[in-house]
Amino acid sequence: MAKANGRSEVEKSALDLEHELPAGSGDGDEGAPGTAATRESSAPESELQKVKAERDSLLDRLSRAQAEFENARRRASKEQQDFRDYATADAIKSLLPVVDSLERALQAKSDAAEFRGGVELIYKQLQAALARLSVNAIASLGEPFDPRYHEAIEMVETTEAPDHHVVEELQRGYKFKDRLLRPAMVKVARNPGK
Repeated sequence: MAKANGRSEVEKSALDLEHELPAGSGDGDEGAPGTAATRESSAPESELQKVKAERDSLLDRLSRAQAEFENARRRASKEQQDFRDYATADAIKSLLPVVDSLERALQAKSDAAEFRGGVELIYKQLQAALARLSVNAIASLGEPFDPRYHEAIEMVETTEAPDHHVVEELQRGYKFKDRLLRPAMVKVARNPGK
């Protein structure tokens, strides 16, 4: 065994093995262990590429679904507005004959009795048009006071009507189907001594 710089070759080779660097990737004289390391590093990269592609696909699908949802919401809103507009147009059409009758009544030269009879006919025509639109008057006079349909303006002391019953209707109330449009403004009886 020869000594070099005070160390034997056995010691030198042991020292070199301890400090040996991993094999480089560009060397052509590498064996099977270097190719295995390359395969191990390329497998996570290909898996990462698959995950990124799947993420991009899902983000694209999400943005398309959001756009479709927004378009559907706008379309539904426009359809609702169109429906309201056309429903209002139908209501107005049913009231136009009443307006025509009022115009004819104002142009007619007649006495007060004939004029009153004409206005009563127009009033009946208007009530019929409102009934076709499901607008009905609220019965109030003589009925028990109901805060859901009546608005009390005054309490009247009287013995001629039962307590808490409507004795006078100042303004008629109306319902649309089952929904209150306007409460009736009424005076309510209060019996003294109770």
